Amino acid sequence: MYCRYLFKILWTSALALGLFQQSRSQNSQQVPIRVNLDQEQGPMDPIWAWWGYDEPNYTYMKDGRKLLSEMAALSPVPVYVRAHSLLVTGEGTHALKWGSTNAYTEDEQGNPVYDWTLVDSIFDTYIERGMKPFAQIGFMPEALSSKPVPYRHYWKPGAKYEEIYTGWAFPPNNYEKWAELIFQWVNHCVDRYGKEEVESWYWEVWNEPNIGYWQGTMEEYFKLYDYSADAVKRALPTARIGGPETTGPGWDEAANYLTAFLDHVLEGKNFATGETGSPLDFITFHAKGRPEVVDGMVQMNLGTQLRDISKGFEIVASYPEFRDLPIIIGESDPEGCAACSEADYPHNAYRNGTMYAAYTAAAFARKYALAEHFGVNLLGAVTWGFEFEDQPWFAGFRDMATNGVDKPVLNVFRMFGMMQGTRVEVDQDPLTYSFLEVRDQSVRGNEPDVNALAAKTASGATVMVWNYHDDDDLDVPDSPVSLHLEGIPADQVLVHHYRVDQEHSNSYTLWKEMGSPQNPTADQIKELEIAGQLNMLASPMWRVIKNGKTEFQFDLPRQGVSLIRLEWD
Repeated sequence: MYCRYLFKILWTSALALGLFQQSRSQNSQQVPIRVNLDQEQGPMDPIWAWWGYDEPNYTYMKDGRKLLSEMAALSPVPVYVRAHSLLVTGEGTHALKWGSTNAYTEDEQGNPVYDWTLVDSIFDTYIERGMKPFAQIGFMPEALSSKPVPYRHYWKPGAKYEEIYTGWAFPPNNYEKWAELIFQWVNHCVDRYGKEEVESWYWEVWNEPNIGYWQGTMEEYFKLYDYSADAVKRALPTARIGGPETTGPGWDEAANYLTAFLDHVLEGKNFATGETGSPLDFITFHAKGRPEVVDGMVQMNLGTQLRDISKGFEIVASYPEFRDLPIIIGESDPEGCAACSEADYPHNAYRNGTMYAAYTAAAFARKYALAEHFGVNLLGAVTWGFEFEDQPWFAGFRDMATNGVDKPVLNVFRMFGMMQGTRVEVDQDPLTYSFLEVRDQSVRGNEPDVNALAAKTASGATVMVWNYHDDDDLDVPDSPVSLHLEGIPADQVLVHHYRVDQEHSNSYTLWKEMGSPQNPTADQIKELEIAGQLNMLASPMWRVIKNGKTEFQFDLPRQGVSLIRLEWD
């Protein structure tokens, strides 16, 4: 099996080198992409180096630790990690959309009992890998919940999503005790990890308070925020606190909630201190797409996600006091439920293959463009996708790996990890889809979205090229790409061409060729692990540069992603 997979890599590499004259795209129109390294656009900030997930106890389990190590290794900067349920009552039992740490209980007299053992295990796992917590203040411990019964839920895919909203989602029965819990938690973190380390974290209050995750009123959320922020700042005045982590502001109610929150922290009466305004060091909201099944085929909706982002940026930019604050898109994904499997939700069939990978490349490029368009400070966009322990192979969850084997989408993040320095101009004439057209219309036309994102450093340049369409149709010709680069300050460069497609960097293809085993052998698992890593399309090669210019021509399959990396002295 591995020999057959290796043969495919060698064959396609030979095709890329022009050793064989064969192309599915010979009748397709060539796509010209021009990159000018002299035209700088702004820093290539690692907005992609943020991840999150519902189930915090997966963090320190076998496959969780492995995946976190890989996430840390692919990034040149510390990766931030956001997890739900860090204060939920329980003994660390894990399940879909559930986790617990037992950080807070009370004795028979109602006195607080703090136990940081499991929270420490989670944060230790991050810190050991050079990662940092995007520390979520939530959810409500059972002893503090104003409606604790029922507390534990047992949700499974196919059940109503509303079943998860149990006692942990309610406001506290005592805001002073809640504030003391947060004060003690931050103090403990400073004692354990040091002031300088904790100063580099981000603390956020709750999650999606404008829907069922918060079973209180808007005013009660503002009160929770004020008490939480005051507690964090009392424990560590230099700590960074933010919110409100509302759902996508692309719909009116969510936009109004975000606006009301910003009004409150700017000029409202602080529930904890009685003063005007509340601390706010960064702003958070969520942005999701909306795939569906149309005529038996998955159809994505990148535009829906981008409209959420666009509206959120627009709202923040409308406040002179806040427009320069960092924005973190706390969940930024093709749809809204990572734990909803493909079997129960057919529109999630995009997750195992390369469609998720191409969507990710196209989406992040437009996040940079939208932030620049509105003049806001986009710090990060959290991919809400981790891993799920003890689940079937390629079950169709929104995750980066299955049973310890990386999916194709993680290799796009490996590509992003190589893109450092300064973003540079990418020009396409004629332009099929501008970032505003993708936002407003998604990618629904006859032509795919074939475009690029480029960056440079003092010693190299990188160009990511994707071939994306909302329709999950792979039975189409490849797109022939003509990539022109200019402004190269060297006489020769070393070229690496990395690829994610059906034949490269794709464990899912190999698993299906194996017969989709649910109990793969040790040798098969080893082969799958190799296939899940980022592959090159061809061997590295030196290229002579004349007048600062060079050109690459290659075919890019639908839902494929290429990274061209140039290195010079």
